[in-house]
Amino acid sequence: MTGEMRRIPLGAVTLNVLVAGEGRPVLLVHGFPDSHRLWRNQVPALVAAGFKVIAPDMRGFGLSDAPADEAAYRLPLLVGDLVALLDALEIPVCDLVGHDWGAVVCWHLCFEQPRRVRRYAALSVGHPTAYARAPLVQKLMGWYILFFQLRGLAEWLLSRDRFRLFGRLTGRPDELRHWIADLSRPGRFTAALNYYRANIGLILPQRLPAASQDVLGVWSSGDFALCEQQMVRSGDLVAGDFHYHRVDGADHWLPLAAPAVVNRLLIDHFAA
Repeated sequence: MTGEMRRIPLGAVTLNVLVAGEGRPVLLVHGFPDSHRLWRNQVPALVAAGFKVIAPDMRGFGLSDAPADEAAYRLPLLVGDLVALLDALEIPVCDLVGHDWGAVVCWHLCFEQPRRVRRYAALSVGHPTAYARAPLVQKLMGWYILFFQLRGLAEWLLSRDRFRLFGRLTGRPDELRHWIADLSRPGRFTAALNYYRANIGLILPQRLPAASQDVLGVWSSGDFALCEQQMVRSGDLVAGDFHYHRVDGADHWLPLAAPAVVNRLLIDHFAA
């Protein structure tokens, strides 16, 4: 992957961050159980299109710091990491892309720091209110969130036999070796699961503001964790323009499953 890896201290944690290219900044935020590697197909395309790409390993993932305390993964702290990262790189405003947990954090960044985000692309996960109010099918698809609350037991079951069950549940054998390398290090699997444990309240409906930015929402028909309605209905919770794109045949990991489609959508969305 092109670019420079940097260790950027942000006070409570130090993040491992890929910085590549020159031009208008685009911040790429991964989710569970990934790292900046998730964006390996997007970084060259965005750089070639004239953007500066910033892709951190979020706290608890990749080579970034992983605090042991469950409370260290509460949503305000995750949003704070992104704000501090933009400050450290002297970026007053950016375009934003989030996938999975990264999308959740990015929605909240849009709410809480609207002047820092010009345009947003949400991959897989819609507006948190649309997610929480989605039909019963979404609750059933999200069964794993409750399973992840079983502290210790979830780690043991999912990591047995070289993460065999985890590999079967995610359906991504090509990524499993990267995930095993990251999650096998002491405390790392628990750190990753703490995203779900520290923020369990997100499954309940909340009064959250509309996103003021223009938002692109992308969902894939093969997503095992998220239903289409939670993304489509996000349009009612965006004050700017909302553009929805469905990708047929791709699984949950859109940046890997449909890189050409995702790259085109991002470049077009951010070109304006």
